[in-house]
Amino acid sequence: MRKAKPKKRIILPDPKFNDTLVTKFVNNMMLQGKKSLAYKIFYDAIEIVSEKTKEDGLEVWKKALTNVTPSVEVRSRRIGGATFQIPSEIRPGRKSSIGMKNLIGFARKRHEKSMAQKLAGEIVAGYKEEGGAFKKKEDTHRMADANKAFSHFRF
Repeated sequence: MRKAKPKKRIILPDPKFNDTLVTKFVNNMMLQGKKSLAYKIFYDAIEIVSEKTKEDGLEVWKKALTNVTPSVEVRSRRIGGATFQIPSEIRPGRKSSIGMKNLIGFARKRHEKSMAQKLAGEIVAGYKEEGGAFKKKEDTHRMADANKAFSHFRF
């Protein structure tokens, strides 16, 4: 690598819960720079979650996020003409990013009225260890487990 590593950007905590993880989630959810709208959707979703579960919405969201976050992934590596799926650990920053993106992506695919309701539904599903995002994590882990034999090809 010729260039120096880029500096890590400082992410400010969100206004309501004073949490940087919330800001990262909202940044992932935001479309076309509309951050205030993304915050509104997130806060509405947390309200809906706390009504549904009768618990603290933020804690439910954090638990759901840890439930849908994968710890291993498979990477393709070409060795002697054959392509192998090699399981490897994921570094913490990428791990949380993948979890957030899966939660948001599967929330967008749900069939409910508003994005806040879709997100709330996916958060509750992730909290209960079900739903699309949790299934994706399970599939990733299953794939890594199936290809454990190729782990000696690690990068």
